[in-house]
Amino acid sequence: MRGLPAVHRLLNEPAVAAYGALLGGGALTRAARGVLDAERVRMREQGGEPAPYGELVGHLLARLADEESEGLVPAVNAAGVLVHTNLGRAPLADEVVEEIRRIGTGYSNLEYDLRAGARGSRYERVSGLLREVTGAEDALVVNNNAAAVLLVLDTFAKGREVVVARSQLVEIGGGFRVPDVLRKSGCTLVEVGATNKTYVADYERALTPDTALLLRCHTSNYRIEGFTREVGAHELAELGRRVGVPVVEDLGSGTLVDLARYGLPGEPTVQQVVEAGVDLVTFSGDKLLGGPQAGVVVGRRSFVSRLRANPLLRALRVDKLTLAALAATLRLYTQPDGLERIPLYRMLGRSVESLQAMMEGLRAALDGRVAADLRVLETQAYAGGGSLPTATMPSRALAVRPHQGDAESLARRLREQRPAIVGRVEGRELLLDARALRDEDVETIRRALTAVLG
Repeated sequence: MRGLPAVHRLLNEPAVAAYGALLGGGALTRAARGVLDAERVRMREQGGEPAPYGELVGHLLARLADEESEGLVPAVNAAGVLVHTNLGRAPLADEVVEEIRRIGTGYSNLEYDLRAGARGSRYERVSGLLREVTGAEDALVVNNNAAAVLLVLDTFAKGREVVVARSQLVEIGGGFRVPDVLRKSGCTLVEVGATNKTYVADYERALTPDTALLLRCHTSNYRIEGFTREVGAHELAELGRRVGVPVVEDLGSGTLVDLARYGLPGEPTVQQVVEAGVDLVTFSGDKLLGGPQAGVVVGRRSFVSRLRANPLLRALRVDKLTLAALAATLRLYTQPDGLERIPLYRMLGRSVESLQAMMEGLRAALDGRVAADLRVLETQAYAGGGSLPTATMPSRALAVRPHQGDAESLARRLREQRPAIVGRVEGRELLLDARALRDEDVETIRRALTAVLG
């Protein structure tokens, strides 16, 4: 046992000490002791001399890498999916990050009315901007879109019936389903129509004295094509006004922009649904909006006021950093050149020629310096994030086929780099797609591939 190194010797290794800023000194010490304890157990059971010092350092580094990966680490998105749910969805604009820093490093008027010198409402910090960009009478923000739907159902339909088209009973991320959300809200689901066709008459026949809401759910993660018919927002809103039943639409991704300008299929914008007369519209903040995680509700003032009065709102409220980030993102929508400063739309607007040049430059920088076959491929990227499931846009990717090992092993080794690099494997090649890359990511990929395959 005397041949085992001291803890402080392991901690003084430069590669080990580098983890100190990420994990803290206590975590490094615990990991080092854990490695030494495991080696003592091995020696008692198997006998023999301690493992070589370098091997023990390797065990320690592996433990620290595992511990680091359990927390948040930066990643390069080379998977070809822009709003990648597993990679944090939409990246934030520089102005948004600066606003988070400005508000987060000090105090703010989060719930303080500066004019009256009394308590104010945090929701007023973004409601004006939301009214401006959506055209709605009022707005409210909670911590995600599922929470927004839950709040609406709890406020207006608890113990009563909610009518939904059968084709819109979707399952969203993590296995959560619209029927489950309705059930948890204390509502009774009333399904209408067939899987592929629904008419206004189907909703009319389902109306009873217990009907509380007519609900439309955006089928954001699948498409039904062929012999289909669905009731539009305007049609359902007209029915709702005629029979006196509120109409709610869950838009999911909730774009504020006509996506046709980027060559993508047309999606109903929040503004269009509000203009159609829908009473309340819910959508996400971190998908096609390009902001932080949040759930937004916009619509008629009288309905939003009832949401504000629900005690459940306190459990769903957002903090000052989310409000600061959302406000900064929304302000970009009000500026002439603001859309191009939102990373998601900057990526969507890139030309194929610029992506080709980016990947050709990366291939040239690596050619002859890595043990792999390299080629630039035409690929298709996705908007992702439950936004436009079948919509693709042309892209380019660097295909890497290592001379030793396989593409899966290479993909794993790149994920172990910092920043982590996430691509996708197709056949015997690892594809690194350009569509979601920032300019600085190209150099990060070059260094990582040189280190791994050089």
